[in-house]
Amino acid sequence: MDIFSTALLLFLVIDPVGNIPAFLFVLRSVPEERHRQILVRELVLALGALMGFLFSGQYILAALQVSQGSLGAAGGIILFLIAVRMVFPVPKGVFGEEAEIGEPFIVPLAIPLIAGPAAMATLMLLMARAPEKWPQWLVALFLAWSVSGVILLSADRLAKLLGRRTLTAIERLMGLVLTAVAVQMFIDGVGQAYRGVAPAP
Repeated sequence: MDIFSTALLLFLVIDPVGNIPAFLFVLRSVPEERHRQILVRELVLALGALMGFLFSGQYILAALQVSQGSLGAAGGIILFLIAVRMVFPVPKGVFGEEAEIGEPFIVPLAIPLIAGPAAMATLMLLMARAPEKWPQWLVALFLAWSVSGVILLSADRLAKLLGRRTLTAIERLMGLVLTAVAVQMFIDGVGQAYRGVAPAP
């Protein structure tokens, strides 16, 4: 994979367009003039987390004896719970009570919405397959992160342009899509974990 195909893959995994409704939901109780500062901070934190997983994710998981399959299965469960709340809203919102208390910090904007389990697993997989290409993976990550940041920083304008009903419909639709992605991630993670422990035929 070259830089641009890798950047496109990471952009699709981060899914900034699909994250717009969730970002606006989390920030709805925060004054609008604070949105940009919060988003910039969370984007920088997410980039730091992704870079950390790019260079040290394999070693951290190895030290904790956590396989990539387990990480994928856990990420699928988390995404599924979020997706269900997006499709069937509850009074406390998609992310529960924490989304209602002050400004969000790290969770849930930086992690897991931007630097989610899928993005982390993708970066670890790239490094595991071709560690000598780390400069290429780093550039691809920065490109995907930059484009995602531009889209997310325009979330308020897009919300005004599209309207609340349209954003609600997008949120429900993305919840349905995210449900399928979460189930597939869980199945792939369980399958990978099973192959890792199953005896050779």
